[in-house]
Amino acid sequence: MAWWGKVVGGALGFVLGGPLGALLGAVLGHNLDRGMKSLEGTETLDPGERERVQTAFFTATFSVMGYLAKADGRVSRREIALAEAVMTQMELTPEMRRAAIALFNRGKEPGFPLDGVLEQFRRECHRRSTLMQMFLEIQVQAAYADGPPDAGEARLLVEICERLGIPEFVLRRLEQLVRLQAQFQAGGAGQAREPARPQGPTLEQAYAVLGLTPKATEAEVKRAYRRLMSQHHPDKLVSKGLPEEMMKLATQKTHEIRQAYDLITQSRAAG
Repeated sequence: MAWWGKVVGGALGFVLGGPLGALLGAVLGHNLDRGMKSLEGTETLDPGERERVQTAFFTATFSVMGYLAKADGRVSRREIALAEAVMTQMELTPEMRRAAIALFNRGKEPGFPLDGVLEQFRRECHRRSTLMQMFLEIQVQAAYADGPPDAGEARLLVEICERLGIPEFVLRRLEQLVRLQAQFQAGGAGQAREPARPQGPTLEQAYAVLGLTPKATEAEVKRAYRRLMSQHHPDKLVSKGLPEEMMKLATQKTHEIRQAYDLITQSRAAG
């Protein structure tokens, strides 16, 4: 949480600038919109650079989540609850929670600079596709918070992908994972109120989590598992700029991926 203390205290080892700096500066009452040092071409982040990427990720995540929630013309209670659930899972301090809520509300306001926010966020995450995919995954969860997204929300998700340079097939895979997530965690739709039943995904859902079908070879299963575990590895994501508070989101994903892989391997060993 050191990065946030430096943001709040004004002891910045970085300059955020741009629309993200303007958003966060307005929320905190600081003058962060002072230009932006480029990260292009860097792969290893020093502490000051990592703090700036963490700040950009935090700012973009909650402000775009607010914009997406308003895309269908209204913000439902479930969408607000989803945003609050992400904040709770991150175990934000009261001060960080207030900032996240304020950013969410900024995203709902008319004239929100979505293109500028996404363009700057992409620059800050240069060559770090795992960070951008984690960002997209959170936005997909937000879009599905109150059921399947309407046409406006669906178009916006595609637009986010285009702005971040993420292939559309990645979006479709994430949508499938999010649709199955509740069933994955509760053993199937409608079973959450029956604690006597074992929880967990079905075999079909397990293959979907890995982006595979039952026809996949053993080598393909292992390759998909390793790729997804690498993409969601919390330590790797934090080293690339994911805020430490979001490690729990990544840890949950690795747990689900491991569950799916274990179920598939057990099924194949028994069959």
